[in-house]
Amino acid sequence: MGKEKISVLKEFNFDITKPRWDQGTFFGRLRHFASITDPRLAIASQKELEAARNLVDDFKRGMMPRGTTVEQIWKARHLEQSAFHPDSGELMNIYGRMSFQVTGRTAITGFLLQFYKTPFQVASMQWMNQSYNALVNYTNRNAASTITKKQMFFAYLTATVTGMGVAVWLNRSAALATPILARWVPLVAVSSANAVNIPLSRQSEIISGIVITDEHNQPVGNSRKCAIKGITQVVISRVVMGAPGFILLPLIVERIKHTKFWRNHKWTHLPFQVMGSGVVLLIMVPISCALFPQISKYKFSKLEPEVQESIRAKLGKELDYVYFNKGL
Repeated sequence: MGKEKISVLKEFNFDITKPRWDQGTFFGRLRHFASITDPRLAIASQKELEAARNLVDDFKRGMMPRGTTVEQIWKARHLEQSAFHPDSGELMNIYGRMSFQVTGRTAITGFLLQFYKTPFQVASMQWMNQSYNALVNYTNRNAASTITKKQMFFAYLTATVTGMGVAVWLNRSAALATPILARWVPLVAVSSANAVNIPLSRQSEIISGIVITDEHNQPVGNSRKCAIKGITQVVISRVVMGAPGFILLPLIVERIKHTKFWRNHKWTHLPFQVMGSGVVLLIMVPISCALFPQISKYKFSKLEPEVQESIRAKLGKELDYVYFNKGL
């Protein structure tokens, strides 16, 4: 198709740099994240990703392929957002993308729920889980803040040891209680490890502060308080993402484990856990991402005093709010 110069504001009455749906409401955020965490987007080829990015860039410049529709533009925008980092613009590792979360976490959650009985099983499953978490945390970090390989390795090692230690200890303790408690060990272990892994993976933001901007997305400084707020929200979102699967599937298994089919067809146990995890995650991934706005705001008067002073000196005025990308 040929290209022609058009007036974007005249032909298409929307801003492509902003989400399609209102991010001030939960349902607006849910629709947005459902569109960029769709697992089908993860299988897009390099050619498709580049084509999507080029179409979005054409739209921003006002140069559009003749006959392009609104739906085609938004489809390209969502594909671009699913694969390219919002801060750096770099192509993200496919296994760390949020569009790969359903696929990646489905297998891991199923294995965690199936193999929880022996210390070796518990430790090895937690190692696998935290290895994947480390990749996801690094891929979805706030790219405006730097972190060294040494810091990343320390975060990975600490979270892995925490997850393995908590899981093994709880597994032994739960063995003395009801069977359902033993099945919930992965939930507590994963939640504990997330509370360690994510802050450590993004420790440079806590130490040096996260980049904050004005309402026009112009950087105005760095804030540790904003970093802590963003990281806390990410931890909560990750726990919420996995919790329903870790809670509901053990309850279901506990109810059906005495049936003749379950006892006589042990080969179905792992596929059942994996498929059940996939169904839950298909719903929970966009829901957990939508709990908090990705671009968060923070009241200027609550910033660190030195940050407030720096912004006043730089801009010659105070702001009502500052904004930052909390990551995912």
